[in-house]
This record gives sequence, C-alpha cells and structure tokens, in this order.
Amino acid sequence: MADAQVVRDVEVRGAQFIPEDDIRRTCGAESGVEYSRWELLAIEDCLMSTGVFETVDLSREGDTLVIDVQELDTRPGRIDASIAYVSQDGLTASLAYERYNLFDRTYGAFSLEYSKEIQRYSANLYRTEVFESGLDLGFELVGGRDDFDDRSFTHETIRAETYLAWPFSPRTRFEGGIGYRDHRLYDLDPAASPLLVREQTNGISAPYVRLGLKHKSLLDDEEGGDRWQNFGYSVRLDQYFWNIGTSDPLSDTRFEALMQFPIADQTRLLFAFDAGAVTGLSGNATRAIDRYFPGADGFRGFAPRGIGPRDGGDALGGNTFVRASIELQRDFGEVFKAPVLGVFFWNPAAAGIWTIRWGGSLTMAGAGAAASGCRLYSTLARPRFRFTSPRRLKASPVTRGRPLASA
Repeated sequence: MADAQVVRDVEVRGAQFIPEDDIRRTCGAESGVEYSRWELLAIEDCLMSTGVFETVDLSREGDTLVIDVQELDTRPGRIDASIAYVSQDGLTASLAYERYNLFDRTYGAFSLEYSKEIQRYSANLYRTEVFESGLDLGFELVGGRDDFDDRSFTHETIRAETYLAWPFSPRTRFEGGIGYRDHRLYDLDPAASPLLVREQTNGISAPYVRLGLKHKSLLDDEEGGDRWQNFGYSVRLDQYFWNIGTSDPLSDTRFEALMQFPIADQTRLLFAFDAGAVTGLSGNATRAIDRYFPGADGFRGFAPRGIGPRDGGDALGGNTFVRASIELQRDFGEVFKAPVLGVFFWNPAAAGIWTIRWGGSLTMAGAGAAASGCRLYSTLARPRFRFTSPRRLKASPVTRGRPLASA
C-alpha cells in the first residue's frame, strides 16, 4: 500500500499495571513489519476490544510505532482470606489486602495471621517519586507473638521502619532505612535449656538501621510464568544494625540470589541461594530471638522449628545459615482445563552456632539437612501430588566444653 511503512521499534506509553510486552503481542504490533494506516486502526480496535483500556492511540514517530494507552483500572487490588494447615504454625487463618494507588502513587497492603500458637500482622505503604524527586518512600510495620507447644519460650516483637529507595536504574535499587524495634524472650519452661535461660529478656527496645541493594537482570515486563525462554538472575543484599545505643548491638547480614536457565521448550532450571550471619558488635553474644531458624517456610515443610543445633529438645537457631535450592520445572499446559506445573527439586540447608558463651565455656554446634522430591501443581488444587524426602547431612549436639582460661 502507498501509505504502508516499516516499523523499526514499538514503544508503549501510559501502561502502569499491564506488561508492555503483553500489549505489544496481544494484537500483533511487532517491529520489522510494514503497517498501513488501516492496519494500525485495526490494532487500535483490537486493543480496545480487550476491555482493559479507556483509550488507545497509535501513532508513528519516525520509524517508531507508539502505542499510547490509558488503563481502565488504575487502582487494582485484592482481598485474600484463607484457612490452611501450615506445618510450622498449625491450623492458621489469614487475611490480606493490597491496593495500588491506595493514595496518589502509593501502594498499600496489610496482612493478619492467627492460630492457637501464633499471631502476626504487617502493614506497608510505598510511594513513588516522593517530593517530585527520583526517590521512593516506604513505611513498614511488622509485629507478632509466637508461643509453640514444643518450644520452651514465648517470643514477641514489633518494629516500624521508614526507608528511602533510589531506583538508579530499571534493574537496580538501593534502599536505606531507619526504624525502631522492641522484642522479647520470656515465659520460659522450667525444663528450658540453660542457654535460653541466660538469654531471656523482658524487652530490648532500640533503633536500628538497614541498608539494602537489589539487582535483577530482567525488567518487570520480561518476567512472569510465560517468560521461560529468558535467562535471568536476581540478587539482594540487606545489612541490619540492630539495638543501636544498647549493650547488645548486632550486625545482621542477609543475602539472596536466584538464577533461571531455560533448557528446553517450557522447561527451565532454577537455582536459589540464601545465607545470613548475625554477630555481636561489642563482644556480646546473640540471643535465640536474634538467630536464624531456617525451617518449614523455606524448607519444603520440613523442620517446623528450624534445622540447626539443639540443647535437649530446644532449638537454638544459628548465628549463620546457608540454604540452597535446585529445581527442574516443566509446564505441562492445561490438564482438564487447569494449568499444571511439575517440579523436581533438591533443597539442602545448614545452620550453625559458633560463639555462644555459657558458664565460661565456648559452645560450637551445627546441623544440616536436605529435602528432595517432586511436586505437581495446579491452580485449582495445589498441590495435587507431592513426594518429598528429608535427608540429614550432618548434626552435632551442643557441647559445653571446659571453661575458658581466665586472666
């Protein structure tokens, strides 16, 4: 046609919540293709027929096709309510709410969890481009109480944090926050470990500082369940300085990494790794409520109180931990009109305590385990099928060695 022109690039403007790549592909707007004026009008009509846009306008800027959209729902949100059995918490009721543009350019969310042994709550606000700058502003409130029948103490915590986020590239973001935390370890059983008895506290209330860095190789519109053909990775590093201004200052470092390798059509390999280390900054020992308990929430439902060293029946947690996961995932498409995903996995983990002092003695202990198996997921019934097997890699009891030499 006389008015046809080859499009070298397709740019989407105005999209807030619908991935730009989905908008391009839905009605066939592709680069390297020759479009006439009538074909562009047909793409406009096609996009409007999806029912998710208030307006759609296609125009050419040189050899670039610009798709300018205005979405109908600019405040999407959801409410979730559920009752589920969680291996580490028991029968748990939960309620969650989230909404984008709760206020102008502000995302808001809150969640509640309740069972016989745990009560947890959280609230979050995140505003983009605060003060008309390139910085985002966030607020987080987290609290809860847990008192498990098979544990010798009760734990309560509440913390509030305000932070600034600097997204200095679409893939990288730096965060810095200040907050205040109160947490306590109390109500110990008479038969509790002497180590826990020494660590009990009716409350440590103090400010803290957090520094964080996040980076990912894929943009948001390049991620998702249907982007299996893309290689990608993400890393996250958080550094906390707890209990500032007290006799129990702590350094707490946490690291997470995830990599995705496409190996065949609708088949991919996932590698995940996370680790942490907490230590006293003035010669002080850590407490159980400061240490890590890698357990059921990240360990395929196993080890409800966390793997790691124990004293008698009491889990002590670890000053350090590492956890890894290798998954082979296969998308089987729809079976009986429900999407089905198969997963084979191996999930090793370990936690250790290296610097607990008890009665003048140096305690050193560590323990590890691994889980392996397969799962078959469906969005209508999850999981449909699951077979897993825990394997203990290494375990050593807490040892109370000879008293350390004194000066």
